[in-house]
Amino acid sequence: MSAPTSCKVALLGAAGGIGQPLALLLKQSNTITELALFDIVPVVKGVAVDISHISTPSIVTGYTKDDNGLDKALSGADVVVIPAGVPRKPGMTRDDLFKINAGIVRDLAVAIAQSCPKAFICVISNPVNSTVPIVAEVLKQAGVFDAKKLFGVTTLDVVRAQTFCAEAMGDPQAAPRFKIPVIGGHSGVTILPLLSQAQPSLKQLDQDTIDKIVNRIQFGGDEVVKAKDGAGSATLSMAAAGYRFVESLLAAKWAGKSGVVEMSYVLLKSIPADAEIIHKAIGSEIDYFSVPVQLGASGIEKLLPIGDLSQSEKVLLANAVPELQTNISKGVSFVQSKL
Repeated sequence: MSAPTSCKVALLGAAGGIGQPLALLLKQSNTITELALFDIVPVVKGVAVDISHISTPSIVTGYTKDDNGLDKALSGADVVVIPAGVPRKPGMTRDDLFKINAGIVRDLAVAIAQSCPKAFICVISNPVNSTVPIVAEVLKQAGVFDAKKLFGVTTLDVVRAQTFCAEAMGDPQAAPRFKIPVIGGHSGVTILPLLSQAQPSLKQLDQDTIDKIVNRIQFGGDEVVKAKDGAGSATLSMAAAGYRFVESLLAAKWAGKSGVVEMSYVLLKSIPADAEIIHKAIGSEIDYFSVPVQLGASGIEKLLPIGDLSQSEKVLLANAVPELQTNISKGVSFVQSKL
C-alpha cells in the first residue's frame, strides 16, 4: 500500500504555551501538507501568518471560534493534536486542572466526532489520565470511536527519563541514546519509569539514586512550575515531546516506516490479545495504561509487553493503579453524567 500524499494536521489550542512552540515544530515537518491552527484567542491568526513564512511544504491556516472556525480547522484533518486548556500554576494539582480542562476537551471531542471522525487524535491536555477517557466516551456516544486512533501523549515522561538518567550517569550527551520504558499514567505516582530495563544499563547506580531519579521523573512538572515562579508550566519540553510523538505517528502512517514504537496512554482493549497479557502483568483489568505501542497505518498495531519489574517497581505499580483507576473513572463519569 502506497503512503498517502497529503496530510492535514489540526492543532487545537495553538496560541497557548504548548501550542505555539508545537506549531513551530510541526511546521518543520516535511510530511505535513496542511497545518490548521485553532484557538479561542485571536492571536492564533497571527501565529499562523508568522510560521507560514517558514520555507517548508505545509500550508498554514489560522482559525478562531468565529465563523465556524473549529469545524473549518478540523474538516478533512488526518491528525488532531490537542494541547488546549489552562496551564498548571504553583499549588495547582492535575485534579484542579480537571475541573477546567474537562469541559474544554469534551467540546473539542464533540467537534472532532462531527468534522473528522476518522482522524488520529493525540491528547496532550492535562490531566491526560482523565482527558483521554473523556475523548473516548464522547466518540463512543457519537458512534465513531476507534480505539486504535486515540493516544494520550506521555512522551515527556520518557524524555525526562532519558535526560535525568544520562545526567546521573555523568554523560548528558548520551540522553538520546537511552531507551527507558515509562508505563502507567501521566501524573505523579501514576508515572512508572522502568529504570531496571534501561538501555544502557543503570546497574552502577545505587538504589537511593534510582529512587531519586524516579521521583524527579514523576514530579518533573512541579520542578518546572516552581522554577517559572508562577509564570507557566512545562510548555517547551512538552511541545518537543509532543512533536516527537506526532513525527513517529507520521513516519508510521505516511512514510510507511515499520517498527515505530513510542510509549502512549491508550485503551488497552484496542488490541484484546495484547491487553490480556498486559492486564496479567499489571494484576488489574485497568482500561487505560501507558505502554510501549507499535505504530502503523491504522494507528496502534501492537501493544508490547511491559517486561519484568524490579521489586521497587512492583511497589510503585501497586501505588499507581488505584490512583489511575480513580482518574479514569473521573473522566468517564464526567461525560456520562452529562447525558
